[in-house]
Amino acid sequence: MTDSAHTEKASRHRRRMQRKKEVVDAAIARADQEKGLLLVLTGNGKGKSSSAFGMIARALGYGMRVGVAQFIKGRSDTGEEAFFRRHENVDWHVLGEGFTWDTQNLERDTETARQGWVIVQNMLRDPGIDLIVLDELTYPLTYRWLDVDRVLEDLKNRPSMQHVVITGRAAPDALCEVADTVTEMRDVKHAFRSGIRAQKGIDL
Repeated sequence: MTDSAHTEKASRHRRRMQRKKEVVDAAIARADQEKGLLLVLTGNGKGKSSSAFGMIARALGYGMRVGVAQFIKGRSDTGEEAFFRRHENVDWHVLGEGFTWDTQNLERDTETARQGWVIVQNMLRDPGIDLIVLDELTYPLTYRWLDVDRVLEDLKNRPSMQHVVITGRAAPDALCEVADTVTEMRDVKHAFRSGIRAQKGIDL
């Protein structure tokens, strides 16, 4: 490439970046609201809970207080719990008794979910909690163990600057409609289908 061609390429790149910066700056200027966000991480792909736990780390970096409620999952030996539970600003609750194919008891699963939601309601009423992660909440909603309207009402009435992250597959449409941000994880390929068991530090 000649010097003049290189100069012209650099000039075009600079003009493109200038135009892009103008668009980005205008979008930032329009975003003048502050509120507690409701985020939904759904879809069949891996990484929903991991993304939520990443937000916990980010919040703790700012000195924020975090509440975690894990539905469905009954184990308490995951790496994320071992790490976050010992942090003084984290209130961690394992509310499930295991996956539904493990428990095989509809009445018990329903009662466990409803008792768990009472704990969540207390967190949703506490303005001192800045971020709440409701891990795998979509399943109790989909299975109708919890009333969707009741859950949405409780979410609506939470403190104005409290953020909530909900994870799980097949998030109900009603939940997605009221959410501020919805991300769908797409399953392209997964090691488990090749016979590789869940790995510490990666899957649990």
